[in-house]
Amino acid sequence: MSSQTELQHGTVRNYVDGEWTTPAADGEDVTNPATGESIARVGYSSAGDVDEAVTTGQDAFEEWHRRPVEERIQPLFELKQLLEEHQDDLAALLVEEHGKTVGEAKGELRRGIENVETACGIPTLMQAGHVENAAPAIDETAVRKPLGVFAAVTPFNFPGMIPLWFLPYAVATGNSFILKPSEQTPLTAEYLFDLIDRAGFPDGVVQLVHGSVDTVNAILEHDGIEGVSFVGSTPVAETIYETAAANGKRVQAQGGAKNHVIVTESADLEFAAEKTVGSALACGGERCLANDVAVVEESVYEEFVDLVREEVERQVVGNGLDEGTTIGALISADHEQRVRNYVETGVQEGAELIHDGRDVTVEGHEGGNFLGPCVFRDVTSDMVIAREEIFGPVLGLLPASGIEEAIDVLNESEFGNAASLFTGSGADARRFRHRAEAGNLAVNAGTAAPMAFFHFGGRKDSFFGDLHAQAEDVVRFYTDETIYIERWPDA
Repeated sequence: MSSQTELQHGTVRNYVDGEWTTPAADGEDVTNPATGESIARVGYSSAGDVDEAVTTGQDAFEEWHRRPVEERIQPLFELKQLLEEHQDDLAALLVEEHGKTVGEAKGELRRGIENVETACGIPTLMQAGHVENAAPAIDETAVRKPLGVFAAVTPFNFPGMIPLWFLPYAVATGNSFILKPSEQTPLTAEYLFDLIDRAGFPDGVVQLVHGSVDTVNAILEHDGIEGVSFVGSTPVAETIYETAAANGKRVQAQGGAKNHVIVTESADLEFAAEKTVGSALACGGERCLANDVAVVEESVYEEFVDLVREEVERQVVGNGLDEGTTIGALISADHEQRVRNYVETGVQEGAELIHDGRDVTVEGHEGGNFLGPCVFRDVTSDMVIAREEIFGPVLGLLPASGIEEAIDVLNESEFGNAASLFTGSGADARRFRHRAEAGNLAVNAGTAAPMAFFHFGGRKDSFFGDLHAQAEDVVRFYTDETIYIERWPDA
């Protein structure tokens, strides 16, 4: 960790025009979820702070977008190397402010690095098309051009990965970029920008502003910002989409989820149980790809329930920095209580709680936000715990007569982020592929997480916009195609 990041661990700062600056207003404490102790203080940026970043970004854009594309990607190569070298320190810091395990933090950072690598291929990704003799003596060429200043508002649950869904592509295509990270996990963003500072980007091309609702509103309303990317809950995603679009901006807003895993009688049940539990409980369930409802064919339902119970009993709740921990702390005391309320709702609805993690304790961490895995059986699709995003270590098991009913249950959801199928039948896999209404689908894999060279899908109330994060979709989001029509007739 650089001296700058170590120095600012107590007071988190903005990064504007190549300089570390203090936000206009005092904000809130950053708390270690495993201890309940304050580890830093993050300020709130004003509309004036945002305006300064936008103005600086516009000035930087004028020179940056004229640079040859091969020059624009050189700082990304350097950033990739710096991320590799500092991955362990960055992961430890991420765990300290988020609560997930070290392994989960490193996995998240690896996914972020993959996006930096993919963005280094922007000379190819920006190519559009050319047709000779599109009409008599006329050639036509499509060229992708950057637009100016873009911003992203990112969530607490993947503070290292999600900014890198957007940042590398925005700057590689020739735009300037402003990040507004979650106020709950700002230290990871600060460390990331310390590495960006070293990578060699020109001042003003990549900037960081901290803050809360007022800061986000200033971003959404600023005339100098061309587009906004967002990841978070569905109600906020919808508001972001409507507000930014009303202000004439491009918008991609990833919302919440209620993901399902389907298990058929032909599946490897032990493997399916292991991956289902891992999908539901990884990162404490605080992720939009968690499959927290398992719809299981009746003929193998009881056997699968027993296998899930055995797998859950092997989980270890504790400090994410401790070796052996598989489930870390939840982000805040308020969020822990919210998840506990959902568990109580499930009990009241009549689902059977076959594993109750509400009484878990972690020795030496009595002030932490810990909740053990909670598993319900005999859930029905009309229950609250089957319909609403819980965002915690809660798994519901639901029997179904077969693959068709299971897919119907999946498709009833208002969300459409992800789904998984465990089966040994190619016919069932084909039905799933054709009928399942979700943007990310997996067969015999617990989590439908696309690699960086594919876009991150999402449908229905899980996504608002046209172009998604990652890969070619986000390249199109950050550029506009100009069509050149040329005629050079013979003399």
